[in-house]
Amino acid sequence: MTFFSWLKPLGAAAVLSAALILPSHAADSVLQDILSEGKLKVGTTGDWNPMSIKDPTTNNYKGYDIDVMTELAKDLEVELEFVPTDWKTLVNGVVAGKYHMTGSASISAGRAKAAGYSDSYFSLATVPLVLSKNADKFGDWADLNQAGVTVAATLGTTQEQQVKDFFPNAAHKIIEAPARDFQEVLAGRADAHITSNVEAYKLVEQYPQLMVVPVEQPRARTPIAMLLPQDDQVWINYVNTWIKLQEERGFFAELGKKWQLSN
Repeated sequence: MTFFSWLKPLGAAAVLSAALILPSHAADSVLQDILSEGKLKVGTTGDWNPMSIKDPTTNNYKGYDIDVMTELAKDLEVELEFVPTDWKTLVNGVVAGKYHMTGSASISAGRAKAAGYSDSYFSLATVPLVLSKNADKFGDWADLNQAGVTVAATLGTTQEQQVKDFFPNAAHKIIEAPARDFQEVLAGRADAHITSNVEAYKLVEQYPQLMVVPVEQPRARTPIAMLLPQDDQVWINYVNTWIKLQEERGFFAELGKKWQLSN
């Protein structure tokens, strides 16, 4: 019998109990802080549809990540607090202890230098978007890698480096939050921007004047995971155990369907 097969029939309470029966060094873990304070703090940007979307009129959040963190807080039996952040400070917030973890973030070697990651539970890829009226100009990646073309990305995202790698011959326009790269395309200040495939199709639904370039293949297939304090293996272990249990129960699969993460 494996560790997870033993935990599965006992439910979330078993995960919490297992986390509490830990060596004395566990007292230094974020997990103990969360349980003692009765609150889980999660950093989220609120600008990544359908993962995390903030309603500016109510300051409330919705999305795939919001559902994931709500379930995690429920199993921890603690209150959930979302801490606003942006992409350029996402890692710094974990390192500085402003929040205990983040919502979904692309796994990258650069981020892993400073922060830890949970196990991955989903993968995405990068695609370019342009105005629909320019469909005849842009049919694949090579059409964007041209002098005279401007490609936008948001500061602090993985796409910031990707525009430089994918389009060395094009001009690069890096936009700082709360502004977004797709807004530059809508306003005619950039010819294209790149983003994850999960966001791309949501943007096209919201803004019919945008289209996903029908590239032969998306690029930079990347797993996503939660960012966590790098040196807190107790907390990382707890989160990974929780992810494994929820995968076994079909939670992530059902959530993917709810938020239409595949097209």
